[in-house]
Formats: sequence, structure tokens, C-alpha cells
Amino acid sequence: MNRLYERYHSEIQPALIKEFNYSSPMMCPKMVKIVLNMGLGDSIVNSKLLDDAVSDLTQITGQKPLVTVAKKSIANFKLREGMKIGAKVTLRGERMYDFLDKLVSITLPRVRDFRGVSPKSFDGRGNYTLGIKEQIIFPEVNLDKVSKVRGLDIVMVTSAKTDKEAYELLKLIGLPFAHKD
Repeated sequence: MNRLYERYHSEIQPALIKEFNYSSPMMCPKMVKIVLNMGLGDSIVNSKLLDDAVSDLTQITGQKPLVTVAKKSIANFKLREGMKIGAKVTLRGERMYDFLDKLVSITLPRVRDFRGVSPKSFDGRGNYTLGIKEQIIFPEVNLDKVSKVRGLDIVMVTSAKTDKEAYELLKLIGLPFAHKD
């Protein structure tokens, strides 16, 4: 079992039940999935960039990414319907908790001039989105093999009904939020 999963059941869940006065442990919000998405608009010109992004996401998550394709043609962007323009990975269960544990304890502290993640990135339904500017902050990525520094989006989907519940859940998990102004 993952240490974060065990901590959720032993410490985080009872704290949330006490905080929000839930009548049942099943009402307690929990992590549902984490989606990592890497958009690659420049892969239209150079398809090797897509292969590099797929290998980076595979190293980061330990799971093979799904290559995303364009739904519509957009002439201004020289984009045709069906072109490969990105990669995404959906993590659930034990892999999700492993990734979240690694993100909180190893990866985010490696960011230069890190002052915490924004508490304003909730979507109103209890989900949180975190943008990362460079994939090289992950310890699995070999710096010598990186051809181009790319960013990625990390979407944390929770079962929380409100942003306040999701904020409390992620704070207890260990996500370092910047102070609210």
C-alpha cells in the first residue's frame, strides 16, 4: 500500500469528517484521478517532438500516454483534423497516489523560487489544475536526453462538491498552497 493512501484513511479522512461534520465516511471527499496533459502545437512541423513528449510522460508517470488528435481543422494554425497535437495520461488508484506523493514531496520543492501553488486554480466543482512550466523538474526525466523544455498541465479530480472541501483535502494531502491574499 502507498503511504499517502494509508495516511488518507488514518489522518486525512477523520480530519475532513471533523471539519465538515459529515455523517458518514463515504461523504468525505477523495482523489478520483489525476490527468497529465502536454499540448504540442509545434509537433505539426516536427513529429519527433511528439515522440519525445510521449517518452517524457511515460518516464514521469510509468504509464504509456494517449496521443491526442485535433478535432477540427483550423487554417490559421495550419492544423488539419486528425493531426497529432498532444499527449495525455490518466492516473487512478495506486499509481495516482504514488504520483501525488512524489509531486508533493520531491518534485514541487525542486522548482526554482517556489512560493507555493495558487489557491485560485479551482474550477468551482472541486477540481484543481496545476500548470508546470518545465518537465525537467521531475527526477525521472534525464536532462541529457531532453531536446526541448516543455510544460504540462496536471488536473487533480476530486469527489468534493465545493472548492473549499477540495482545498482542504489537497492541503491535508500536502499540496503547498501559497497564502491567500
